[in-house]
Amino acid sequence: MDCAVAGAETFAPDCSVERRMTSDGLALTVRGPDGGFHRLLVTRDGRGVVAADGAVPAQVTPVAANRIEVAIAGDRYRLPATVKQ
Repeated sequence: MDCAVAGAETFAPDCSVERRMTSDGLALTVRGPDGGFHRLLVTRDGRGVVAADGAVPAQVTPVAANRIEVAIAGDRYRLPATVKQ
């Protein structure tokens, strides 16, 4: 998965994503090449994802009809998503 971690300006295919169903819905754990990670919860209201834990909110920006960019704590991830208009 493409990401730009630790404030990097360019994206690289260096990250991975794990998917897991929870009682709250689909949870994603996105991992950077340095071992750092963020947990995200997929929403059903068109926002894409929200931070599953922690005090730092995830900022979601649609970048294509089927892709979002998620920024959280200096890291950015590009994830596949169905974007509601």
